[in-house]
Amino acid sequence: MQLDIFRSLWGWQGDWAACAAQLREAGCVGVEARVPFDAPGRLALRNSLQAEALDYIATVFTGADVIPRQQDGPEVHLQHLARAFDAAAALSPRFVNLLAGNDRWPLAQQVDFLGRAQALADSVGMACTFETHRASSLYSPWVTLDIVRQLPQLRYTADISHWVVVCERLLDDPQDDLSAFIDRVHHVQARVGYAQGPQVPHPAAPEYAPELAFHQRVWESVWALHLRKGYTTTTLTPEFGPDGYMHLLPYTRSPVADLWQVNRWMALEQRRHFQRWAQHNISQTPNTAGL
Repeated sequence: MQLDIFRSLWGWQGDWAACAAQLREAGCVGVEARVPFDAPGRLALRNSLQAEALDYIATVFTGADVIPRQQDGPEVHLQHLARAFDAAAALSPRFVNLLAGNDRWPLAQQVDFLGRAQALADSVGMACTFETHRASSLYSPWVTLDIVRQLPQLRYTADISHWVVVCERLLDDPQDDLSAFIDRVHHVQARVGYAQGPQVPHPAAPEYAPELAFHQRVWESVWALHLRKGYTTTTLTPEFGPDGYMHLLPYTRSPVADLWQVNRWMALEQRRHFQRWAQHNISQTPNTAGL
């Protein structure tokens, strides 16, 4: 089994040749980015991906943006999702990563909506995963576990940093059994959260070593699952970002770290982490030739 690492385009601005050179230097194979809804934007993205021979994971919001409009109900979200799938199809993504729903809906409504969203994806032949994210249906690990029990067919993108800040602690208590969720994770977004926020200032900082170690244990659990299931490839996207996630100095609002260098560090570190893990685990697993 191999690890394919993607570069998030969240917060990126610049030229595609430079972007491709940077991500290749960091060992990435492609990009994870929003689907443009305008035809010229989709054409420009498709041409850039093809010119640089980059793979693509599409990001889609079922709402109007990361924070959904509170007046929009499930029907509006499903209509938006249908249009998003049409737009994504033109870009031939490896799969679509969905930020779905609204945290304010009651559980029964969440379950009905997510089941219909999966049915819509199936009907158009679109592989998709549902991302754990604040403000979405999957804002809480405990709500998500209820959804997992009722919709076992769903697959997920694990961004555990959101749950760390929602619960205001690392989820490492013996009572924090997330295995039913882990068993359905397809993709990892590698950002390190802490009790008071979804993004540490820098994941290499020694004061955040416990947080990094916790997130890495979760990612290892996903890799172990994928190995058992016979995946030939598992995917991971370092996803440190701006927009209130990056810590800023007061008054000057200067970022405390360079965004690409943080994501580059995470890409290189998780490559090393995976190689250490694979050396021990893949060699110990029978009948893994060719995975």
